[in-house]
Amino acid sequence: MNRRLGREKAFQVLFSLDNEDFDVDSTIEHILEEEPNEFVRTLIYGVVREKESIDKKITEHLENWTLDRLAYVEKALLRMAVFEMFSDLDTPKGVVINEVIEIAHIYGDEKSGQFINGVLAKINK
Repeated sequence: MNRRLGREKAFQVLFSLDNEDFDVDSTIEHILEEEPNEFVRTLIYGVVREKESIDKKITEHLENWTLDRLAYVEKALLRMAVFEMFSDLDTPKGVVINEVIEIAHIYGDEKSGQFINGVLAKINK
């Protein structure tokens, strides 16, 4: 599984965790058809572990929005992107931003990608 597909799978799990009352392992088992690779596991467990600090960083860069008002798609993608951008995964931040925007175009509405790009651009400064 390449990283692009891995990000999409991690997003699906993180999105589900926001909407369901399951633990991480049960959600992974329910959502993914195969055992996730190390990259996917790092994204999922990293976001879950660092959620509070990630949410703080996102909130600091939202204008006229609160985290609670964000749609689940945008919230899950922002969390995943912020984790990867500041993790030890050594992915260029531009790559993370571009790939998360692509996933937003698939799962979000017509403005999701633009909104996510704006927030991540501010965080990346």
